[in-house]
Amino acid sequence: MDVVLVGGLWLDGSAWERVVPELAALGHRPVPVTLPGQGDGNGAATLDDQLDAVLAAVDAAEGKVLVVGHSAACGLAWLAADRRPERVAKLALVGGVPVADGEPYADFFAVRDGAMPFPGWEPFAGPESDDLGEEGRRALAAAAVPVPEGVARGTVRLTDVRRYDIPVLVVCPEFSPAQAREWIAAGDVPELPLAKHLDYADIDAGHWPMFTQPAALARVLAEAADTAG
Repeated sequence: MDVVLVGGLWLDGSAWERVVPELAALGHRPVPVTLPGQGDGNGAATLDDQLDAVLAAVDAAEGKVLVVGHSAACGLAWLAADRRPERVAKLALVGGVPVADGEPYADFFAVRDGAMPFPGWEPFAGPESDDLGEEGRRALAAAAVPVPEGVARGTVRLTDVRRYDIPVLVVCPEFSPAQAREWIAAGDVPELPLAKHLDYADIDAGHWPMFTQPAALARVLAEAADTAG
C-alpha cells in the first residue's frame, strides 16, 4: 500500500528519510510529501496549496492509501480524508489530532515577516524533546523551515461526513493512549469522538519519532497499512 507521509510544522519531506527504508523493507511504498512553503521556497503558500500537495499524492496512488499526519499535519491528513474519503483506506495521526471545521490550522506561535518561524525549544521542553538529545535538537532547529502565514493561519473547512467512516489510528509518542482516550472522551478533540473506528498505538518516543524511533514508527505504520481496508 502507498503510505503518504505528511510532516508537521517546520518540516520538509526529508524528515521521513529514516522511516522510508524501514517502511519499504516491510513491504509498503512510502510517499513523503514536501509541502508547499516547507522546503520549496514558496513563502506565499497557503493551507489549500498544502492540501493540494497531499491530495496529489493520494490521487497518484494505484489504490487506496494510508495517510500519515504528524503533529499539526494531522489536520492536513484529516482534510485529505474529508476530500477523498473513497481513496483513503486509513489514517494514522502521529502526535497530534485533527482541527475542527472553521478553526485556524496551526496559529500557535508568533508570525514575523509573513511566516511562523520555529520558536525554539522552550515550548517543547521535557518529554516532547528529551529523546532528541542536544545534537538532535540543534539539527532539527537548524533545518526548520518557517511556515508561511497563509498556512498557519489558514481556516480548516470540512465538508464530507464520510471522513468519520475511515479507520483512524492515534499514534501516541510523548503522551499515552490512556491520556489520548481521556482527551477524546472529555470533548477536547471535537472530530475524533465521531470517528467510527478508532485505535491507539504507543511509541516510546518524544514528539518527533521519525527522528528518534524510525524503525518503531515504521512498524506501527506498516501494521496499520496491513490492516487497512
